Amino acid sequence: MSIRIDHETGLITLHTLHTSYQMWADGQGVVHHLYYGPAIGGSDLRGLEFYSDCGFSPQPAGMDRQRDYSLDTLCQEYTGSGVGDYRIGCLRLAGPDGSRAADLRFVSAEAVPGKYTLPGLPAACAEDDTCETLRLKLRDAVHGLTVTLLYGVFARADVITRAALLENEGNGPIRLDKAASACLDLPFGPWELIHFHGRHCMERQPERVPLSHNIQTLRSARGASSHQHNPFAILAAPHTTEEAGECLGAMLVWSGNFKIECEVSQMQSTRLVAGVSDDDFSWTLEPGGQFAAPEVLFCYSDQGLSELSARYHRFLQRHIIRSPWRDKPRPVLINNWEATYMDFDAQRIWDIARQARDLGVEMLVLDDGWFGERSDDSSGLGDWQFNEKKLGCTFDQLIGRVREMGLLFGLWIEPEMVCTNTALYAAHPDWALTIPGRAPATGRSQLVLDLGRPEVVDYLYSLFHRLLAEHDIAYIKWDMNRNLTDVYSRVLPPERQGEAAYRYMLGLYSLLDRLTRDFPQVLFEGCAGGGGRFDAGMLCYCPQIWCSDDTDAIHRIKIQYGTSFGYPPCTMGSHVSASPNHQTGRSTPLSTRAVVAMAGTFGYELDLQKLTDAEKEMVKVQIAQYKQLQPLLLEGRCERLTDAVTDTCFTAWQFTAPDRSRAAVSVVVIDPQANPWPIHVRLRGLDPQALYHESLTERVYTGAALCHAGLTLPILQGDFPAVQIMIERTESL
Repeated sequence: MSIRIDHETGLITLHTLHTSYQMWADGQGVVHHLYYGPAIGGSDLRGLEFYSDCGFSPQPAGMDRQRDYSLDTLCQEYTGSGVGDYRIGCLRLAGPDGSRAADLRFVSAEAVPGKYTLPGLPAACAEDDTCETLRLKLRDAVHGLTVTLLYGVFARADVITRAALLENEGNGPIRLDKAASACLDLPFGPWELIHFHGRHCMERQPERVPLSHNIQTLRSARGASSHQHNPFAILAAPHTTEEAGECLGAMLVWSGNFKIECEVSQMQSTRLVAGVSDDDFSWTLEPGGQFAAPEVLFCYSDQGLSELSARYHRFLQRHIIRSPWRDKPRPVLINNWEATYMDFDAQRIWDIARQARDLGVEMLVLDDGWFGERSDDSSGLGDWQFNEKKLGCTFDQLIGRVREMGLLFGLWIEPEMVCTNTALYAAHPDWALTIPGRAPATGRSQLVLDLGRPEVVDYLYSLFHRLLAEHDIAYIKWDMNRNLTDVYSRVLPPERQGEAAYRYMLGLYSLLDRLTRDFPQVLFEGCAGGGGRFDAGMLCYCPQIWCSDDTDAIHRIKIQYGTSFGYPPCTMGSHVSASPNHQTGRSTPLSTRAVVAMAGTFGYELDLQKLTDAEKEMVKVQIAQYKQLQPLLLEGRCERLTDAVTDTCFTAWQFTAPDRSRAAVSVVVIDPQANPWPIHVRLRGLDPQALYHESLTERVYTGAALCHAGLTLPILQGDFPAVQIMIERTESL
C-alpha cells in the first residue's frame, strides 16, 4: 500500500518507490508535517519534532498551560488564519460575521484507490493502479469551512500531487481572499531556491539563490503563468549538483495568476506555499459552495537535479499529457511566419509547400494573417472567416493543394482575443474585459475576451468546432499575444469581481478540453507570445508548446536548458529559423540551428526557397537525422552536460535511450577561442560494462570510459560551430 493510516496514533505515511512523506494528526487536531525525503520504511518520526517555549508565539485555545506548543513554530500540512501562525499562510478569509480567523482541525483521513479529479481544472491522471489518493479533511467549526487536502500518490513515478477543495458547510457566505493549493513545511535545512525568470524572447532562465529569513516570492499577476516567472520551483541543498544531492520540486498545474512563496522561520524550518495568486483575488463561498485550488506536483530526489528532472519528464509524459500524440513521432513542419509574415497569397503558400515537400518536410503550417481584414496586427482578431480576396482561393482549395502535395495542413489561431474594429466586437462589446467608464489598455491593438462567461466559451467552441469539422486540419497553433488588464466581468456583481481572473482560466480550460476531446487526431501546440504560458496546465491539452518567440539558436540553448529542468524536450516547440536571425540579427550556420532545434519538436520557419542548393541538401540530411533522433526525445533521458547559463566556450547536452543502447550528444561552441582549451565532455548514464561506438572519431569505448574519461573533440572554429555525436552499443563485455 502506498498510503498507511494509523488511526490510533494519527500517523499517516505516503510511500513512493524511493521516497516517504509523513504527517501526524495530534490530539488537538493539528496536522503536523514530519518528513519528506528518501524512503524510511515503517519508521515513526514524531520524535524528530522540536518543542520550545518560543517568546511571543501564542498557544492555541485549550493549550495555554503548554507554552512549548504553538502553531507559530510547528510544521503543518495546511495552515489556518489569524490564530497564532504568523508565517506565510494558506488561507485568508472573511466569515459571515466579518471575522478573519480560521482554525482548521483534523476531521478524518481515508485512502481510496485511483486518482482524484478537480472540478473544472486540469490535473494529473492515472492509468490502472498507478495512483492511490489520500483524502485528509480539516474543518473550522465556527465558520463551517471544510478543507479537504487531496494527495495523489504515484508510487512508481516518485511523485506526490496535492490539491485542496474548500467547501462552505455553514449557514452564511465566506469570502476567500487567499486559498493556496499546498503548504510544504521542511523542519530542517538549509535550502536554496532555484527558479526560472525571464522576459518575452528570453524565458525560463534559471537562477539559484539562498533562502534567508525573509519571504521570497515568485508570482504572476498577468492572467497567464507568464514569460517572467514560471510556476515551477526547486529547493536544493547548498551542495546539490546535477548528479548528487537533495532537491525537491513544486510544479503547479495551472496557467493563470500564481504565487509560490518561501520563508525560513525563526526556528530554521522552511515553508513553501503554492497556489493561485491572492493579488486581486477573492472568491465568495455561499453555503454549499466549493472552491478548487489547482494541483501541485511534488517530487524529491537525493540523486541530484538530473534525476529530479528525469522524474518530472516521465511524469508529465505519462500522467499530464493526454493527447494521443503523447508517444507519437511529431511531423516535421514548415511554418510560413518568418518567411512571409502577413504578406502572402495562396500561390506563395503553395510555393513554400512544394519546396518543403521536395526536402522531406511533412506539414505546412499557415500562421497569422489568413482571416478577416488581417493585414497587420491591428485588426481582424475575432472575425475568423477565411479571407478569399487576399488568398485568391477558398479555404478548401488552399488546403486541398497542400494535401495533394502530400503534406499535412496546420493553422494558427488566437481564440482568446478580439480587435475593436471587428464585427464580433461591434456585436458584443461587453464580451471583452473592460472596466465601465475607463478606456482600456491595449496590447497589439487587441482586447481579451471574457472567457469567464459561458456564452463566450460556447460561441468560441462552436466557431472552432466548425472550423475543424469542415476542413482537413491536422495541427492547431493556439496563440495568446497579450496579458490581461482591465479585468472586470460584466456578469459578476461588484463584490465578486475578484473571481474574474480565476473564472477566465476555468473558461479557457473548458474550451480547450471540449475541442481537444472532440478532435483527438489534431495536434494542438500551445503558444503565448512564445513561451508565456509554458506550464503543466497547458500540457494537459497541448502535448507541445512553442518554447519562445526568440528563434536565435544561441539564445535558444539557454531557453531550452532552463525549460528542461521541469519539462521534457518533446514538449518544446523548436524550429530552424532564418539567418541572420530576425530577432537578434545574429548569423548562425544552418547546421548549428538544426542541432539546437533537434533538442525539441523539430521544424523550419524560414523561406526554404532562399537556401542554396547545398543548404537544401543539408535540410534533407537534417530531417533524416531528426527521424533517427526523435525516439530518444520521446522516450529517453535528457542530461544537461554543461551549465548553459555560465558556459563561456561551449554547451553540451545528451539524450539516452531507456535501455542505454543509444545516445546522442550535442555540442555547440558559443565562443570559439584562439589558442583554445580542449572541448572535453563526460557522458552520463551509459552501461559501464558495454562497448559503444561513437560517430565522431569512429572509435569504440566502454560506457565507463565515456562517462568517466569522456570525449575530447577536435578544434571547432568559425561562427558558432556544432557537432552531434551518435553513441551506439555494439556488445557487452
